[in-house]
Amino acid sequence: MQVISSKENEIIKHIKKLSEKKYRDENNQYIIEGIKIIEEAIQENAQIEEIILCEESVKQIPSDLISKIAKYKCIYVSEKIYKTLTQVVNPQGIIAIIKKGQKTEIKYNEDIIVVLDDVQDPGNIGTILRTVDSIGLRQIIVSKGTADVYNPKVVRSTMGAIFRLNVIEVGNIKEAIGEMKQNKYKLVVTSLQTENEIYDINYDKKIIVMGNEANGVSKEIQNMADEKIKIPMLGKTESLNVSIATGIVLYEYVRQKIRKD
Repeated sequence: MQVISSKENEIIKHIKKLSEKKYRDENNQYIIEGIKIIEEAIQENAQIEEIILCEESVKQIPSDLISKIAKYKCIYVSEKIYKTLTQVVNPQGIIAIIKKGQKTEIKYNEDIIVVLDDVQDPGNIGTILRTVDSIGLRQIIVSKGTADVYNPKVVRSTMGAIFRLNVIEVGNIKEAIGEMKQNKYKLVVTSLQTENEIYDINYDKKIIVMGNEANGVSKEIQNMADEKIKIPMLGKTESLNVSIATGIVLYEYVRQKIRKD
């Protein structure tokens, strides 16, 4: 077993550079770290290109996982080198390089299409992806101004949902929504400038746009809306975290779907 102990090794340099969005985009790769998420990646048949193991931590990794990763290209590194690669507080000694493999064509076979309009916080994005996955959708559209979905913080917070969703980044969100509307979908945005609540619309062939944490859905997208909705609130708080708001809206869709079925 060869153990890499030099930080000048090209593989080590490559892994470190995958922390940069531009480099991830150029190489069509991202990294995941930890036992549970790598087990999820294997289960979901993610395109695992390499697995990096900390020599000193191998004995702490479950034997069943060790047997599963045997079919992949595995690289062993010293503990000193692993510490320069890890991005978590309590590392478990295992990292994998994943090929993105996402498709760029929007599918029109689901009741709703969720769109993120310049959402910035990695934790919010990760939570939204988990929520979208939890309701059975298989795609999500993100604007170019939305924070990178393959940021390690986002990937960790998706808890494996990243492997089940097709993430489509669009350069021009207005044009993309226009195409969706041509495919008989209607645009719904959240707004305080309406009397309609989330319970007042039918969630069938709808585009649900969730906006930036500070500014909400952009004016040009609001101007394209077929329907505007708001979440009713009884307290003094006027707005909710975008990931919580997304969950509330999407689970009204779930409620209606269950009731209809």
